[in-house]
Amino acid sequence: MAILKPFKGLRPPAELAAQVASRPYDVLNSEEARLEAAGNPFSLLHIIKPEIDLPAEIDEHSPEVYQKAIDNLELFKSKGWLLQDEQEYLYIYAQTMEGRTQYGLVGCASVADYLTGVIKKHELTRSDKEEDRMKHVRITDANMEPVFFAYPAVAEIDQVVTDIVSSRQPEYDFVANDGFGHHFWLIDDRKTIDNLVGLFSAIPSTYVADGHHRTAAAALVGQEKRARNPHHDGTEEYNYFLAVHFPDNQLQIIDYNRVVRDLNGLSSAELLQQLHEDFDIVKKGPEIYKPEALHIFSMYLDGFWYKLSAKPGRYNDHDPIGVLDVTILSALVLDKILGIKDLRTDNRIDFVGGIRGLGELTRRVDSGEMKVAFALYAVSMKQLINIADSGNIMPPKTTWFEPKLRSGLVVHELH
Repeated sequence: MAILKPFKGLRPPAELAAQVASRPYDVLNSEEARLEAAGNPFSLLHIIKPEIDLPAEIDEHSPEVYQKAIDNLELFKSKGWLLQDEQEYLYIYAQTMEGRTQYGLVGCASVADYLTGVIKKHELTRSDKEEDRMKHVRITDANMEPVFFAYPAVAEIDQVVTDIVSSRQPEYDFVANDGFGHHFWLIDDRKTIDNLVGLFSAIPSTYVADGHHRTAAAALVGQEKRARNPHHDGTEEYNYFLAVHFPDNQLQIIDYNRVVRDLNGLSSAELLQQLHEDFDIVKKGPEIYKPEALHIFSMYLDGFWYKLSAKPGRYNDHDPIGVLDVTILSALVLDKILGIKDLRTDNRIDFVGGIRGLGELTRRVDSGEMKVAFALYAVSMKQLINIADSGNIMPPKTTWFEPKLRSGLVVHELH
C-alpha cells in the first residue's frame, strides 16, 4: 500500500516564491537556463542548473558544477531565500492551464515503495541521466525538485483537498511567464494530515507520470545511504523522496509527435504508395489537421497534411503495448518504411511535445530541416495505467504532461 509522508519543507518566503520557482532542470538546456535566470538571483535554476553561474564552455557534468550547486544552496539558505518549516506538513500544489485546474498532494513517497513496485513506472531510464541526478542529490543532500505522480482518484481525498482550498488563502499564488497558474497551500492540522496519510495507505499503487530519472535517482541514493549507515532503522529522512501526487482523473496527457529528416531514399510518391498498404489515406490540404481518435494519424509532407487511418488487423486492441499509436507508427512507418529501428539512438528522428502545437511540425518541415512529420492522438491515463500495471514499458517519447511542475516551491532535505 502506498506511503505518503509529511516532512519539514524547505520553502521560499511568500514574497519570493514566484521568483524562486523555475521550470524543471530537464526542459531547459544550459543556454536557455542562463537566459531564463538572467537578472533573477532567486531562481532555483542557480541550484538545479548551476553551470549557468560558471563559464559557458564548462562541462555541465564536471565536479565544479556539482560543487556550485551546493554552494548556491547554502547561499539561498543563508540569505533566507529558502526557509525550513518547523513542523512536518503536507502541502497542496495546484496548477491552472487554459481554465482547468489540477490539485496535487505534496508529500514524501517511499524509497521502499519504488524498490518493491508499489510505485509503478512506464518508461525505461538511462543510466547516464540517473547518475547525473544521483550526483545532484548526493551533493545537495536534498530532493531539490519533486517528481510527478498519479494515483487512482479517491473521493474522500478529493473532499479534504476541496475543503482546504475553499476555506483558506494559498501560501503562494502566481501566474508564471508561460501563463500557467501555480497555487500552494500548507496542511498544518495534525488530524487532517493523519487522515490523508491513512486514506493514502489504502491506495494499492501510485504511478510515475513524469520524472522517471529523478525518481530512480532518489531511490538509488536512498539505498546508498541505507547501506552506509550501520544504525539504519528505516525512519531516516533518506528513506523518502519528494513527490506531488495527482488523482488520475484530473490529469491530461498531451500528444508527443515525430519529425523525420529524410524519406530513407524514397520519393514522396513512393512513400505514399507504401503507406497505402497499412493505412487509408485522405489528403486534407495545407491547413493543419489534428488526429481526432485512436489509430488515426496526421502526416505533413511537401506542404500538405494527410489523414492516415490504420487499417483493421494492423494493431492489437487487446494488448497494452500493441494498442498504442506510437507502437503502430513505429512498426508500420518508422521501421518498416523509413528504416528507423531505435527511437533512442537514431538521429534521423526528433520528437516534438504537443505543447508546442502542430504548427511546430509545419515549421520544421517547411524550413527544410525535416522532410516529414507525424502527429499522434494523445495517450490516455487509462492506457498508461494499464501498461504500468501489466509490467510493460511504453516506447520512448510517448507521454507529455503539461503543465510541468515548478521547482522550488518546496524542497525535501535528506538529513
